[in-house]
Amino acid sequence: MTLLDKFKPLEEARDKLRALGTYPFGVTIEKILSPTEAVIHGRKVILAGTNNYLGLTFHPECIAAAIQALKEQGCGTTGSRMANGNYADHLALEREFAEFYRKPFCVVFSTGYQANLALLSTLAGAGDVILLDADCHASIYDGCRLSQAEVIRFRHNDVEDLKKRLRRLGERAARTLIVVEGIYSMLGDMAPLKEIAALKQEYGAYLMVDEAHSLGVLGEYGRGLVEATGVEDQADFIVGTFSKSLGGIGGFCVSAHRELDVLRYAARPYIFTASSSPAAIAATRVALRLLRDGTELRARLWQHARRFRQGLENLGLKLGPILSPVVAILLGESREQALFIWHQLLSRGVYVNLVMPPATPDARCLLRCSLSAAHSDQQIDRCLEVFAEVFSAYGSA
Repeated sequence: MTLLDKFKPLEEARDKLRALGTYPFGVTIEKILSPTEAVIHGRKVILAGTNNYLGLTFHPECIAAAIQALKEQGCGTTGSRMANGNYADHLALEREFAEFYRKPFCVVFSTGYQANLALLSTLAGAGDVILLDADCHASIYDGCRLSQAEVIRFRHNDVEDLKKRLRRLGERAARTLIVVEGIYSMLGDMAPLKEIAALKQEYGAYLMVDEAHSLGVLGEYGRGLVEATGVEDQADFIVGTFSKSLGGIGGFCVSAHRELDVLRYAARPYIFTASSSPAAIAATRVALRLLRDGTELRARLWQHARRFRQGLENLGLKLGPILSPVVAILLGESREQALFIWHQLLSRGVYVNLVMPPATPDARCLLRCSLSAAHSDQQIDRCLEVFAEVFSAYGSA
């Protein structure tokens, strides 16, 4: 065995998929036309798998703010927040996020992934416990690995299983961080947050909620599942990303605990990463305002989600458990059939995400769609027409 031999099985699996046709992982967007359209393989396609929930990537005010910041502050900071990369706009965005969530403290990170790495690797340490939902994102698992805490998984969205594990911890519950997500990215289902928050209160634990896919989507003002379920005061740490509803890149955490501000001096993903570019921060500041005031955008997003899901149900497809802007079409275990169906959709002008194990919650493959407020009714109808064509011809192939 050599250092690199471990990659041979992965390489063989990749080459086998490529041999079947268009490779789905790392599709090249040759030209982006709008929040909902692009050119792939030389033809125009509808983008139905981008997480661009509010469609803000082309908003003229966001673009104008980014251009102005680019002209005035340059392309990048060339340093971390702890060195020369702590610009006034970074601090302004932190204040605005804190005000948005009505929390006294906020830290902004370069990506949402780094936000989870920073929080989990720093909040919990040796002797502490992290109780996480089994379906949490890879960034959460990676942060747990860095933490040196004891990591215990509970069954996905199973309040009774969580309660059993908290009860077993006894006095250690006071040194326990419960980690869940608002909307889970694969199936589009949501944490039973009200019940989880009640358990957190009962056992004296701490609660961290990742609102990556629910920021801008849930709640009257778009503050996510914590707002929609009325548990904002029970959530000790709320984490999110700029790369979904805000249409940019970056991450954040807000909290009522003053220790979050002190975390800056201990979190390695914050200390040793170059800070976000001025253009990204400027665009996000505008996007946050649009998100907060985006009641109409959220209404349109949910209208599209209902329309699309109903259409897929009418086709007899097996879908994720609840209505959500994330719509999962559950397939079988055959990777070849899943890849074939995905390719047929793309060749007819509809791009969605193909997800295979181990990224899926079980052994099945799935097609992951995400709706946007920027989609038109005509685009939704066209997507449904393409799904009908493909699954009627190849769904049982």
